[in-house]
Amino acid sequence: MLTALTNIEITGLQRISRGKVRDVFTVDDSSLLLVASDRLSAFDVVLAEGIPNKGQVLTQMAAFWFSKTASRVHNHVITTDDRAVQRAVEQAGGVWTAALSGRSMLCRRTKPLPIEAVVRGYLAGSAWKEYKAHPGELWGHALPVHLVESSAFSTPIYTPSSKATQGHDLPMQISDAADLLGNYALQVQDISMDLYGFAAK
Repeated sequence: MLTALTNIEITGLQRISRGKVRDVFTVDDSSLLLVASDRLSAFDVVLAEGIPNKGQVLTQMAAFWFSKTASRVHNHVITTDDRAVQRAVEQAGGVWTAALSGRSMLCRRTKPLPIEAVVRGYLAGSAWKEYKAHPGELWGHALPVHLVESSAFSTPIYTPSSKATQGHDLPMQISDAADLLGNYALQVQDISMDLYGFAAK
């Protein structure tokens, strides 16, 4: 029987953060190790039981999309190759175990955006709940009044949200996101819309 790996520990490496799904460890001054656990987060709540091998699936999906979009925008990924990641971990004094295979990404240190850059093509999830409460608009975007759940938008819309370390991410106006991002606001919006369009095609 498979067991879900919900607690990630790496002897010899310092964990600097634990997210809803991923754990982040220091490798050196320029790189970090992101490890996807099998923890399950639904609507921003981490459930008690994980799903075996979810971390491997999540990491391989992320690696696929980072590779596909690398020519459109630079990203933080150095490698997801287990042998290369293992060498980096061991050179940093860490102990590599088989449990880390397939779920680890060696990444450049970056400064994360203080928002979630969300692009929506369909009226679903929290957007549907908001639309039902305010028909004809969605967080500052004008929409037709008689849409139904999962309706496709004629044009995808940018709906940034907060980036909560715990609890729920909350929607914000584009102007609020711009206040947080400063000179990068329009670039983040344009790149987000471009990536959505590319992936949708």
